[in-house]
Parts: sequence; structure tokens; C-alpha cells
Amino acid sequence: MSTNLKLTNLNLEETRKGLVSKDFSVKELVTEYLSWIKKSNEKYNSFITISEEYALEKAEQIKVDENSHPLAGIPIAVKDLIITKGIETNCASKILKGFIPPYQSTVISKLEDAGAIILGKTNLDEFAMGSTNENSAFGTVLNPWDTNRVPGGSSGGSAVAVCAGQAPISLGTETGGSVRQPAALTGTLGLKPTYGRISRYGVVAYASSCDQVGPFARNAHDLAVTMQTISGYDENDSTSMDVEVPNYVEQIKNTTDFKGTTIGIPRSFFSDSFSKNSLNPEIEKSFQQSIKTLEKLGAKVIDIELPSLKYAISAYYVLACAEASSNLSRFDGVRYGKRTSNASNLKEMYEKTRAEGFGPEVKRRIMMGTFALASGYYDAYYLKAQKVRTLIINDFKSAFKKCDLIATPTSPSTAFKVGEKMTSPVEMFLADIFTVPANLTGIPAISIPSGLNSENLPIGFQLHANVFKEGDLLAAANLFLKEQPFEDFLSRGGQQ
Repeated sequence: MSTNLKLTNLNLEETRKGLVSKDFSVKELVTEYLSWIKKSNEKYNSFITISEEYALEKAEQIKVDENSHPLAGIPIAVKDLIITKGIETNCASKILKGFIPPYQSTVISKLEDAGAIILGKTNLDEFAMGSTNENSAFGTVLNPWDTNRVPGGSSGGSAVAVCAGQAPISLGTETGGSVRQPAALTGTLGLKPTYGRISRYGVVAYASSCDQVGPFARNAHDLAVTMQTISGYDENDSTSMDVEVPNYVEQIKNTTDFKGTTIGIPRSFFSDSFSKNSLNPEIEKSFQQSIKTLEKLGAKVIDIELPSLKYAISAYYVLACAEASSNLSRFDGVRYGKRTSNASNLKEMYEKTRAEGFGPEVKRRIMMGTFALASGYYDAYYLKAQKVRTLIINDFKSAFKKCDLIATPTSPSTAFKVGEKMTSPVEMFLADIFTVPANLTGIPAISIPSGLNSENLPIGFQLHANVFKEGDLLAAANLFLKEQPFEDFLSRGGQQ
């Protein structure tokens, strides 16, 4: 092993080259990552569980050569909402603390079949409910760019793992922007795939009609390889779509410019008082600069109308909370997880188990959702929100007849300080204003690092594509970052 080589700073291609040429072994690679995780986790709190014994055992078994899968021997971090057989999965909640799953999620099976090695389970907002990663029974995740700030949520632990060099790639989950928003706040790439592109089997549900697994990486190639590996039809998931998975890696290699690509901008949405008051001026300036970069690369930019977009955040929180109230009813203290020791009858057991096991944000969303579904309120809230969702879907369908990609900021602000949003749930909800439309409509979207603000904090730029066009997003991200490289900046964001 080369003594001057810092393995945790290598990208996927560099790591694979080193493994194939025997510059270092899989065990040496995994050992260095585990060492850095244990050293840095006290500072960032990005991991709930470090699966050291499992990872080292796998590292001994995997042999890498030129014919191996691109992820063979590659360490990966996984959000603790994704079921891992034999490795604790607790969703950052007291109600599941100590739960060891007896089965495996499909995405993890695909990664293991490829030879990837799970380093551990990353921290998150409890049951993925939050935009700051402060709603965890295991404490707040801290942003490597400034540890007085949060990395965003709910997949903040997975974003920090990539940002801080604790893993070259990681998996998160999306319900309303929970991959793209923390990607923007940590200066990483985060992709939300088309609904049904990646199996949800073995992924603990928050809002089933919006949930989707999504990867983080430091460059488009690494994101493409990960997407290539985990995408595809799964008969275990009734929402999985039997659609051919294109070769994403080849697509980004073969795309050399934006000529012939039309990018739509919903400018009227930015001027709406609701979103304009939420949008930081530095984010808006960076967004305009990013658009100029796309034009420089040959893209045609047009204005489009998405008139129902201003209702997206309201509709999303009605629908997501309604689905959460249903999905979380399974955590009752009967079959698995925590059971209160202080109950004299079944009703008390249900009430006290949930009162003791769920945190404040989860309780808030369960109550909101139960209210929206209650008799007398169903038509006024849930049904109306579903109708608004249909309007938003139709708006995007109309827009994609005129353009190939749609551009917006990812987040209305850069990383906010610890505690800044916790006293105002509405402010926390508004942090998702630019991300929830992709989840409501099921279309893919990507957050791309686009620069730093005056406080040296990352800014994210977001592109949306039509359904199953993830390759277009990956190719766009690859071109954009070649023109406006960002990966080197990550050395300021928490690397050793």
C-alpha cells in the first residue's frame, strides 16, 4: 500500500484502479474508511451504527480484478431507514432501537451482489420526518462545512458521510426532498429517481406514494454507477416499474454538450410572494449564474408556466402526513420494536408504547395526518390535496412538451444553524418548497453543487427531467461540473 495515498479522498474510478492494480487491498481500503469514520463520527454524528465486523469479514472475501463489477470492494454508507439483514435498523427512533431485521431490502441485496461493502447505517430525522436532521433519537447530525449548522434532512447522515469522506457513495431516501436538500447543503450530488425506478421493498415507509431511494456521490460518474446497480424491476414491490434501465455511465460519456436541449424556468413561481420571500438573494444569484453556464454549453433556455406549483408544499404535507399516520400504525408494541412496561391493558400498551417510542415531530405528523383523514375533514383536506396533486402533475406534463429539463434552486437557503428551524414547523416545511414537486409528480430530479455563498457554504442547483430520464440528469450534471468543477471544494467540507 502506498503510504502517501489517502484512500478516503479517492473517487470511484480511482479506487477501482487502485484495487485492480493491487496498489491496496479491499481490506486496507475498508480499514482506512472505518478508522476515519470512528475518528470523525464524534464530530459529525453521521453514523448510528458502524458495522465494522461485517465490513471486515466481507473485505476478506471480495477479490477485485478487471472483470469485477465497478462497485466490487467499494465501501458504502446506508441510511438507517433501509432494511439490512443482521445489521440494526432503527430509523433513528426509540421505538425500533435494537431491532435486527431478519430479511434484506432489494437495494442492499443488489449492492451486495455487486460486491459493495456496507460500512454502517447513517443518522436521519426519525422515520425521515424533518428537513434538518435534528429530529433523531440519536442526536443532531452536524454539517462538515460548519459544525454549528445542520446538513439538512432527512438523509443528512448519508450526505455528510460522502461530504466528509466517510464513504465514496451512500444511499438515502426521498419523500419530499430528503436526498436533494441535504445534498445542496453539503455540496454533494443527490439524485431522486423516477417513482418506481428503484425498488422500495425493505425500505421503511413514511409516505408510500412519494418515497424513493436515492444515491449521494461526489461526481456524476459515481452516481451513475450506483444508479446502474440499484435500479430495475422487483416483483416484491408492487410499485416497481418494469422499464429498461439504460446504461447511465455510457450516456454521460457520450454527452458532450447541451446543444438541442431546452431548459424551462418557472420564473413566475420565483416571483410569487410565497416562494420569493423564502428565497435567499445569494441562492437566486447563484441560480442565474448556473443558467448562464448551461447556455454557454449550448442549452436553449425558455420560460415556462407551472401555475399550480405554489400549492405543492401545502398539498404535500397533507398527503405525506396522512400516509404517515397509516404507515406508522404498525409500530404498536405487539410484533417488534419497543413495548412499554407500564401498561395494564391493550389500549394503554398502544398509547404508552407510542408515546414513549415516537419523538415530537413524528407525533406531530401522525396527528396532522389522522386529522386530515378523519370523517368530516377527508374531503376538505385529503381529497382536495389529491386533486391539487393531479393539477401539478398535469402542469409538468404540459411543460415537458416544451422543454427537456426544468431548472430551479434546490433549497431556498444554505445550511441553517442548529436549532434555527426547530421552534417553527412551518419554516421547516418551507425548506422543501423547491423539492416536493418532484415527489408529488414522481419525476426524477438532481441537486448539483453550484458554488459557495459569502459564508463559504455550499449552494445547490436543481434540474428535473421527465419520467425515467435519469440519464439526462446525470449527463447534465457531468457537463455542468466539468464547466464549473466543485469536487475539489469538498476538501474544505470535512475531509481529513
